[in-house]
Amino acid sequence: MNRQPLALVSQAERNHCDFRENGACAISRTLWSWARLGGGATILAVLIARVGAGPFLDALRLTSARSLLAAVGITTLTTLCCAWRWSLVAHALGVDVPLRTAVAAYYRSQFLNVTLPSGVLGDVHRAVRHGRDVGEMGRSLRSVAWERALGQAVQIGLTVLMLLVLPSPVHSTARAVAAMGVLTGVGVVLVLNTTSRGAPGLLARIAGSLADDLRRILLERRTWLGIVLASGVATVGHTVIFLFAVRTTGSNASVGRVLPLALVVLLVSAVPTNIAGWGPREGAAAWAFSSAGLSAAQGVTIAVVYGVMVLVATLPGAVMLIVCRRQQEATDMRVPQGLAYRLEGAARG
Repeated sequence: MNRQPLALVSQAERNHCDFRENGACAISRTLWSWARLGGGATILAVLIARVGAGPFLDALRLTSARSLLAAVGITTLTTLCCAWRWSLVAHALGVDVPLRTAVAAYYRSQFLNVTLPSGVLGDVHRAVRHGRDVGEMGRSLRSVAWERALGQAVQIGLTVLMLLVLPSPVHSTARAVAAMGVLTGVGVVLVLNTTSRGAPGLLARIAGSLADDLRRILLERRTWLGIVLASGVATVGHTVIFLFAVRTTGSNASVGRVLPLALVVLLVSAVPTNIAGWGPREGAAAWAFSSAGLSAAQGVTIAVVYGVMVLVATLPGAVMLIVCRRQQEATDMRVPQGLAYRLEGAARG
């Protein structure tokens, strides 16, 4: 019996299934991207409808050169810390990135994050570029994902700790949030460990890779201590910028009163449902400040001032993008010229 037609039919069926799966994945990604943009746009629309455009215009008027210079200086330190954190994670995963290269890449990613939708495209650019440089795309992508996730975990821990210590509108729920965070972390570790051993096929390989990544990162004392230290300093730096924004607007609220609100707003601002960083941050600020007995409009104004300060502070990333683009163009031009010289030499020989 001739098996070739059956094999061809089977291969055609597999290709058809792959096409359908890839098409479904593409549609899902598109819908999710639009949903995230829609979420940020909806939040901004609701805020404008509730407090008007005044707080947004006031923020632009009140932003001072002194506050912008402070943001630039503090962001230099936080960028160095985040780049060091990425360098530690990348080294643990075997895709080393020099600190100088990491700093430049992190500046570029921050600028893209605050100017493009969703707030994570800069990180994607950083991961893909590093993957091409080292020839290891999978581990490079995971290094950036783990770097951001671990930094976020430290920020959540510090936020919950401060909410437990300082009086705040959400003090009563801080214990529940802390317990949920611990249980979630333990659950993730258990799921990865179990899935990597018992699940079949692709799922087992993914879980196994993630579990192996965690072991590489957390079992090395220098690595996880550096991650905690860098993330802590970065969180403090971002919080100080927010406190500068509070003072820039002329608010007389005490640091002890505003600090818990700042931590909550900064935590929510990391949610990837924004338009170039705008949306969730302003919504969280309106809710947090009104809950603390301050006005929602004041919270929005402070959040917008903070957004302007961060945008200006990441402008070095735009310069680095231009320099990087010109270097790439120069490299692309040199390669064909070198090839032409070699071909000409071969022809003469």
